Amino acid sequence: MASLQDQLLKAGLTTKQKTRQANSDKRKKNKQKRSGVAVDASMQEQVKTELELAKQEKLARDTALNNEKKAALANKEQQLRIIQILQHHQITNINGEAEYNYTFNSKIKKLFVDEVTHKALVNGRLALCGIEEKTYLVTAETAEKVASLDEQVILVQNTKVAEEASDEDDPYAEFQIPDDLMW
Repeated sequence: MASLQDQLLKAGLTTKQKTRQANSDKRKKNKQKRSGVAVDASMQEQVKTELELAKQEKLARDTALNNEKKAALANKEQQLRIIQILQHHQITNINGEAEYNYTFNSKIKKLFVDEVTHKALVNGRLALCGIEEKTYLVTAETAEKVASLDEQVILVQNTKVAEEASDEDDPYAEFQIPDDLMW
């Protein structure tokens, strides 16, 4: 009597390739049973859950890393925007003999400016901004715009000094007190 495979093959319901594949699969399963590697259904479920957990953890790590990269890129973009604003709006040709002292990165620095610029700095019409070890002299409006992006860039921004009302009875009203008076 012929086997079931032979009968199916003669009837044309299967091919030689499919019968060989079926025999090969049958031999592999028998070999696994004999070697003691039994594939248990609960074991398969456990492996699937572990794989799913690993995928979720990897996805969470990837998302966190991606968010960190986006934050770093946004910070760099903001710094470049601030530098562009400062370079575009900086005031040049201010060299003079008046000395203006300010602190930058906990170091005292000197800036030699002309008298008009010195008074504008003192009165708050001009401001000093510093980024990447470079100092920029800008108008108060530009400094406010930069401060809205990052307040740490502003080095010196004085509040506007109101002109003091002079007493008519003051005998020393016509004498000015120098700003750089040293004792």
